[in-house]
Amino acid sequence: MRFLLIEDTVDLAKAVVDRLSLDGHVVDHAADLGTAWDYVATTSYDLILLDIMLPDGDGREFLSRHRTAQERTPVIVLTARSEVSDRVGILDLGADDYMVKPIDFSELEARCRAVLRRRGGEARNLIHYGDLDFDSGAGVVRVAGQEVQLRTRELRLFEVLIHAPGQIFSKASLVDRLFSYDEEGSENAIEVYVARLRRHLLPSTVRITTVRGLGYKLEVG
Repeated sequence: MRFLLIEDTVDLAKAVVDRLSLDGHVVDHAADLGTAWDYVATTSYDLILLDIMLPDGDGREFLSRHRTAQERTPVIVLTARSEVSDRVGILDLGADDYMVKPIDFSELEARCRAVLRRRGGEARNLIHYGDLDFDSGAGVVRVAGQEVQLRTRELRLFEVLIHAPGQIFSKASLVDRLFSYDEEGSENAIEVYVARLRRHLLPSTVRITTVRGLGYKLEVG
């Protein structure tokens, strides 16, 4: 998954990026609203983590404009405000969840998973497709009942595909999903990860199909 963190406290931002990156997520960091708007104008995100007090404005303005523009990307607000009225106001503006600082990172990970499940209409972490099982909370993949070990980017590629079986993903869109602005990603790299993931799926009835000129999709058969 690709996340955008909008947070101006350097130490906290680094800690959040490092923790979520360990889970294999791609995290872009914007220290102000101007940078955040530049990022969302050019990149699709699965989740936004939003601070309220920023050097060039109020995060609530970002949230309000984001929702007014009919953007459906889930938003978790990170706030130092603990009053009930503040939390209610944040939710009424369209936030999917909030956390009061200081942040517990295990709770942050769990809240991210919960928000992403709700976005996908899922009640649990476990996804079934064909003879594939994916526990997104534990990062466990089973192929025809057997657990397989995937490297980080292979796992995130699998996660993208299994959340939308039958949908075609171009190589460019997969580069966007798997690499942050600070990393060098390429369509050749995507080909390598697809080839590795296909080898893991050989015992399965599910295949990664190449749609000539368009990209890849996950399907049974």
